[in-house]
Amino acid sequence: MARIVILGAGISGHTAARYLGKWVGKKHEVIVVSPKAKWNWIPSNIWVGVGEMNESQVTFDLEPVYKKINVAFHQARAISINPEGSAAHSKPFVTVEYTDPARAGESANIEYDYLINATGPKLNFGATPGLGPETGYTMSVCTPEHAVEANEKLRDCIADMQNGATKTFVIGTGHGMCTCQGAAFEYIYNVDHVLREAGVRDRARLVWISNEYELGDFGMGGVHITRGGYVTNGKVFGESLMVERGIEWITRAAVTKVEPGKIYYEQLDGSQHELAFDFSMLIPPFSGVGFKAYNQSGTDITEQVFAPNGFMKVDADYNPKPFEEWSKADWPKTYQTPNYKNIFAIGIAFAPPHPISKVMKSPSGMQISPTPPRTGMPSATIGKAVAENIRDLLNGATELRHTASMGEMGAACVASTGMDIFKGTAATMTVFPVVPDYETYPQYGRDMDLTFGEIGLAGHWMKYILHHVFIYQAKLRPGWSILPD
Repeated sequence: MARIVILGAGISGHTAARYLGKWVGKKHEVIVVSPKAKWNWIPSNIWVGVGEMNESQVTFDLEPVYKKINVAFHQARAISINPEGSAAHSKPFVTVEYTDPARAGESANIEYDYLINATGPKLNFGATPGLGPETGYTMSVCTPEHAVEANEKLRDCIADMQNGATKTFVIGTGHGMCTCQGAAFEYIYNVDHVLREAGVRDRARLVWISNEYELGDFGMGGVHITRGGYVTNGKVFGESLMVERGIEWITRAAVTKVEPGKIYYEQLDGSQHELAFDFSMLIPPFSGVGFKAYNQSGTDITEQVFAPNGFMKVDADYNPKPFEEWSKADWPKTYQTPNYKNIFAIGIAFAPPHPISKVMKSPSGMQISPTPPRTGMPSATIGKAVAENIRDLLNGATELRHTASMGEMGAACVASTGMDIFKGTAATMTVFPVVPDYETYPQYGRDMDLTFGEIGLAGHWMKYILHHVFIYQAKLRPGWSILPD
């Protein structure tokens, strides 16, 4: 009997756990280690952040779900890995520290035959002084708890506005190297929607601030889409949405500091600015969660296993090259680590080989450009492919046959721009491939027959339906495995 340990239960980790439990859970041991007891459908946190959903609608307890497929659950966080074992352990192991209140303060060494690192990101609010809801002055929708707090602050602002006050709302990215602009993109439109529903939109100034070179970059080097039979770019698409709703925008900006009611930022041309606010929701930059790696003698080998940003190195080409020389071939396919063939990193936990958007720096040397997105649909696709390979290895396979390169996969995104059964809207966008492939598609880097975007009420219905479909699937309801990931 082999033991597979999965660190993390986000979209990628939970996907891998679901399939491994189904395929090998009766013959082998599958263990999920996650610091939180609940699963969170993160894409719907933006609705929690405007009061259209509550926390219980976007979360559920993991342990009862895993019992259905013979997967053990440990509420704990990974502290370190020993991929070669140690004097006391003949097998490789991961050291965990329990966050379960019943086992608080305990730690354990869990041996493994296969390890999947799906720890996701550390929300690095500390990278920008004053950023974040816990020790700073801005809100977040990255967790359900943060989203609940954001909605409470938003409702206070609405109450003040209903009594005649005017307010400035600043929403976007809180650092020059942020990714995940999509969550902030959805949130600003939903704030606009609820302000209109409350009858106070005329008393609000809405400002979008982003590290993107142009609107619609999303860390994917921009995108051209087919819309209404014509090809347009993400910049025009994004700007049109904001103009229609009276939203201002600031791009090429790195937030450098936040004080109560004031944001400081630097732009790509080197200029320094201040922006007053009453309410701000800024997405933080991401980094690896920061656990260590040691060899058999106890020597720290963290730098060999992880990139400087804390994400795990996999089968990608990390050799330095000029931006123009990177290609889709540099991106990982199997997500297997190069030195330890029984370790994989999936979802946000793997280190991208290079940015998709060109790195830009201000005269001061500050990088102001998005880092690559790896969330949502790509995370699930990668998680399933790794689960398939481990299943096959357990059944005697000698090579990895299942691949999930972001240069060879597409992604669909349904971004809410206002929740209402009759008046709601959402922007629906697909891209293929995620990482541009200018060798195959020399004009735009993507297949324009498969890269398109629309906005409307039908998109909102799709977003709402998908919310329920994916939670149904994640809870392992009947027929879950035949639903798309």
